[in-house]
Amino acid sequence: FNSTSSRSCSSSSSSNYDSTKFLDIFDTNMMHRADESNRRLHHTTLFNLDSLIVRRGQEFQVKITFNRPYKPAEDKFALEFVIGSSPQYSKGTYIPVFPTPDRQTSWAGRVLETSNNVVTMGITPAANCIVGKYHMYVAIVTPYGIRRTRRDDSRDLYILFNPWAADDEVFLDDETEREECVMTELGIIYHGSYDDIAERTWNYGQFNHGMLDACLYILDRCQMPITNRGDPVKVTRQASAMLNSRDDEGVLVGNWSGNYVDGVAPTSWTGSTDILLSYYRSRQPVAYAQCWVYAAVFNTFLRCLGIPSRVVTNFFSAHDNDGNLKTDIILDENGRIDRSRTRDSIWNYHCWNECYMARQDLPPGFGGWQVVDATPQETSDGLYRCGPASVQAIKHGQTCYPYDAPFVFAEVNSDVVFNVRSKDGTLEPVKVNRTHVGRVVLTKNPGDLTRRDITDQYKFPEGSPEERTVLEKAVKYGCKREQSNPSPADVELNMPTLEVTMGEDFELTLEFVNHSGETRTVDAYISGSVVYYTGVTSSEFLFRTPTVTVGPHKCKDWSLQSVKELLDIEARTYMRHLVEQSNLNFIVTGKVEETEQIVSAMKVVTLRNPRLIIEVSENGRVNEEMIASVRFTNPFSFNLEGVYVRMEGPGLMTAATKYYR
Repeated sequence: FNSTSSRSCSSSSSSNYDSTKFLDIFDTNMMHRADESNRRLHHTTLFNLDSLIVRRGQEFQVKITFNRPYKPAEDKFALEFVIGSSPQYSKGTYIPVFPTPDRQTSWAGRVLETSNNVVTMGITPAANCIVGKYHMYVAIVTPYGIRRTRRDDSRDLYILFNPWAADDEVFLDDETEREECVMTELGIIYHGSYDDIAERTWNYGQFNHGMLDACLYILDRCQMPITNRGDPVKVTRQASAMLNSRDDEGVLVGNWSGNYVDGVAPTSWTGSTDILLSYYRSRQPVAYAQCWVYAAVFNTFLRCLGIPSRVVTNFFSAHDNDGNLKTDIILDENGRIDRSRTRDSIWNYHCWNECYMARQDLPPGFGGWQVVDATPQETSDGLYRCGPASVQAIKHGQTCYPYDAPFVFAEVNSDVVFNVRSKDGTLEPVKVNRTHVGRVVLTKNPGDLTRRDITDQYKFPEGSPEERTVLEKAVKYGCKREQSNPSPADVELNMPTLEVTMGEDFELTLEFVNHSGETRTVDAYISGSVVYYTGVTSSEFLFRTPTVTVGPHKCKDWSLQSVKELLDIEARTYMRHLVEQSNLNFIVTGKVEETEQIVSAMKVVTLRNPRLIIEVSENGRVNEEMIASVRFTNPFSFNLEGVYVRMEGPGLMTAATKYYR
């Protein structure tokens, strides 16, 4: 039982060896079957893998059959667990486990039962041990030296994080949340716009065959030190970089161009299994992904390894690329948006992950849910990654705590600043919208198919004293914020919420409301564009420049005067410009002639796709064939060409694709 011992043969080292006199090993039983107690008690029965899979900080059992009954007073044996290519006791990659209470290591061991020649031993891995694939040896002390079992794949075992163990850093003391955020394979990801939220169903498939090895391969591929693989902070931060391929040949290639001819369109994926297994088998990044694909595959990785996780969607998410808390929209002197100089963008929505863990590297109170994001937006410590950032730290403006809290804080708290650019190039803020960004943050409700609003976990109510204090604190820690506060125009511009199905004509109503006692004339600019969900414009299909005159309010009853400008939007004007996810962005700006004040309004309309109808045969029975059918009716007056239908069901069927020319 010397950590430097390397003999691994079970044959005698001496011709005088008498195997009938001394203890010898006949067989080992890892009790690895899904219906046995180990996997049942460790919540790993769903893994489609013929190996022992257990969780750290919790006892599991192994049966050893010797050549004769075990005699505790005379016999000395140990179970040896090794991980990595160069196991060392000092690094926690070689762990001997002894059956006697007088000789224990970081992993506890005890004899639970002896029956004839069979010893049942209980082993409890340390609650902070390395997570990954181990091998077990059985070693016996004899007068001729140490006899050790040969390496055999049947004694491989996987040790995962344990959210059921109070001493594990990922412990989550809520069974409903644990069931959802570790064990659930089917999820819902929210997208669209905050006032017209859509759902995308996703098969995480963390228990499918090959997935555990594929997830561990990600850590091997980036050559993450074995000794760091027990720390959930380091594991999630490393994985955040490895889920994208920007700088390390990671799992997914990002593509927001609309051209996916040499890969799979991001909107075509329905689950993580194909992506992770393809990466594992080919050793090549998989094309293509956008934010929800990154978040969904990252979610599979986290749940597979035992870290509680969920996909979160932030509606109207700011992309802060210069370290400030504002998104600048540049207008010319007449109030018309200058697209060539407007560089910042607001994503209609952005998906990231939250994972649950203690943060022993932070002061008390900042553990719990942590933001991690694999979508490559900005570099962090030289790599495209983000987090883990404490949600509590973000809510309370403690942006000084690692990792990447200022970036996440800006995603939910940025101001939208309208600036007028004069002829000499100077910018003057004329309107600041402090409530547009981070409008609502959603995740799936545990245990059912409804959505859960968690906005209050990221920020205090808009305009509250607590929110002002938080913003002041964030500025103190280096976040730059727009300090000017231009007085609002006395003309208000309103745009209603619209629900439009793709291919429909519709009417856009603009209402100009006069709050003053004098007539107001507004020179307006109305722009309608097809945009990607990242807020980037693909093409403009509408541009109008009406002049609107609004009478003064009536003094007697103080009723406000308003004028409605109606625009008929024909489907033929936008259909030929559509890109995936079908977002139309209307921006209306204008200048009040009498006061030179700027008015503005923005509205994103997410066109609703035609529906897919899925039907499954009734009275499904185990081991009997079922029929699943998908129906789609073309609602348009033109042919749809190059149509792919993709379907999969966790535990039911692998992904299947059908092509219609």
